[in-house]
Amino acid sequence: MKFSFRPVEGAFYDLFTQAANNLVKGTTLLNELALPGADVQSVSERLTDVEHDSDQITHDLYKKINSTFITPFDREDIYSLGSQLDDVMDHLEAVGNLLYLYGLTELPSLPREMHELADVLDQQAKITAEAMPKLRTMKDLDEYWIEINRLENEGDRAYRMLLVRLFSGEYDALTVLKMKEVADELEAACDAFEHVANTVETIAVKES
Repeated sequence: MKFSFRPVEGAFYDLFTQAANNLVKGTTLLNELALPGADVQSVSERLTDVEHDSDQITHDLYKKINSTFITPFDREDIYSLGSQLDDVMDHLEAVGNLLYLYGLTELPSLPREMHELADVLDQQAKITAEAMPKLRTMKDLDEYWIEINRLENEGDRAYRMLLVRLFSGEYDALTVLKMKEVADELEAACDAFEHVANTVETIAVKES
């Protein structure tokens, strides 16, 4: 039987879980933008509120690290995981804000590929939220990072097809510039979810 000198400090796991649940709130709000008659300003403002909540969770996590003598796993990994979860939320907020500020939701319709990317992010968020509580035992996490990687590849394909559409002549040059910025944030969010999964895999390998 494996013996560990590390304590089972529940607060860290709770904070990771809270941060991941916040990401589900974020992707749910993004998908509201696809609904007919969506209040884009309200969605953008609520995304900002969720992002502020994420910042507070990250702050609480860092404070907990600095006040804890022995952490459940390496401090660097705790910092990294907390920071990467916060990075995802930053990208999600940027998508909502840019769509609102650029007035892109006033177009007859957003490109289908944008909705596909938002759907990929929603799946990644839900899977990440399910995985975080499993850090307590470090068990049954393999499927999580494998699925996140698969979804990231799916997001990459949707992003590439979105770029093809944007540069096909369907939209005027200014709209293309605006939508390209939104597309880049969507793709960055997909990548950020994969960074979280890679860090979780690294932690699991170290602790196994």
